Amino acid sequence: MTEQTDRAVQGLIDFIGHSPSMFHTVATIRARLDAAGFTYLPEGAAWSMEPGGSYYTQRNGSSVIAWHVGRDLPDDGFHFQITASHADSPAFKLKAVSELEGPASYLRLDIEAYGSMIDYTWFDRPLSLAGRVMVRDEDGVKSRLVALDRDVALIPSLAIHMDRSVNDRFSPNRAVDLCPLFSAGELSRGAVDALVAEELGVAPEQVLARDLFLVNRQRPQRWGTVGEFVSSPKLDDLMCAYTALEAFLASGNERDISVYVCFDNEEVGSHTKQGAGSTLLRDTLERINGRIGRTPESLVRALASSMLVSCDNAHAIHPNHPEKADEANDPRLNRGIVIKEAANQHYCTDAFSRAVFSAVLDDAGLPYQTFANRSDMAGGSTLGNISNAHVSMHAIDVGCPQLAMHSSYETAGAYDVQLVIDALTAFYNADIQIDGAEAAVIA
Repeated sequence: MTEQTDRAVQGLIDFIGHSPSMFHTVATIRARLDAAGFTYLPEGAAWSMEPGGSYYTQRNGSSVIAWHVGRDLPDDGFHFQITASHADSPAFKLKAVSELEGPASYLRLDIEAYGSMIDYTWFDRPLSLAGRVMVRDEDGVKSRLVALDRDVALIPSLAIHMDRSVNDRFSPNRAVDLCPLFSAGELSRGAVDALVAEELGVAPEQVLARDLFLVNRQRPQRWGTVGEFVSSPKLDDLMCAYTALEAFLASGNERDISVYVCFDNEEVGSHTKQGAGSTLLRDTLERINGRIGRTPESLVRALASSMLVSCDNAHAIHPNHPEKADEANDPRLNRGIVIKEAANQHYCTDAFSRAVFSAVLDDAGLPYQTFANRSDMAGGSTLGNISNAHVSMHAIDVGCPQLAMHSSYETAGAYDVQLVIDALTAFYNADIQIDGAEAAVIA
């Protein structure tokens, strides 16, 4: 493993370690942007910007958009080059009234699924809590982030002596089997708010509302005899959020407006005020267009020549189940970025976007792979087409290959971290001049 790759993997591990919830992820990204000299422009404030400037905005504390205005934008037409990933991952969320008393003296947590996770991977592991808490003080209601530095809950399995068929089949009922144990008798109702209040240094009655999630605090790690793997919670999609951010900050294209987007709520459909199905991206691009002195028609022309790279992890061929992969489109770990395509248009890749992106990587001498679902299996979808329905432009779906997607602890290739950073950096740095869907010049 090269020193550059080693630094990239450690950077990913540190990034995920600081991002136990989507709110923390955006706070981590904002800290990186602040350190890099970006100017924060709140959505509710007036914006001003200038050529060569770097800026960002955010919505709900869980989605963020950053951009750099090139110094050499053409007077007659310009374009955006965008990557979009997401900050959320499947997890269990505490309900508003989140404590279940009994049976016996037990106190359990009342939770519901956020997204589609592999339920059994959450059993028998110590779990913590993290998210956003709304606190009232003398100045009003304020948002505070909380991430407990200790484990406070666990979802216990039923002993095999009480379910002899557990190894034959296991389909847990989320309302019965997946209630985390919080106390064996030392705590009573109100303990969650008391715990959170203590962590934040406020009184329990000041806690008005919260978005809290169960968190697997098992540390991310690189492993393998030669260090070829990286495993962690939330690789989907923090691996893409991290690699795209690294590429964005490392790039230097002065002929376009480079944009980095990290949405919330992809795992639950994106149709929220801060998701890919919201007005967030279009609102931001419209305001950028206006603040650099261009007309509404200029924005329409810009979008027609712009490109979006939707970044969300991809399924690598499984070592024990190769039959689940398409025979010819079966990505491997440590072989580079994956281009995803589906005839049903659940991915936004088409021949034009594939050709343009592939040409960029070919020019940079970088490897890439392809993914398609087996023709007899339904696949997933991601944020590319959802976003494109609101801000239409040429778009492609890509991702980092990984195993055990939506497990509480996922695995990917360590070498792919730097390979994907390099691929997305090449995209940001390329001068891509698109002419409809007929041609593109890449410099």
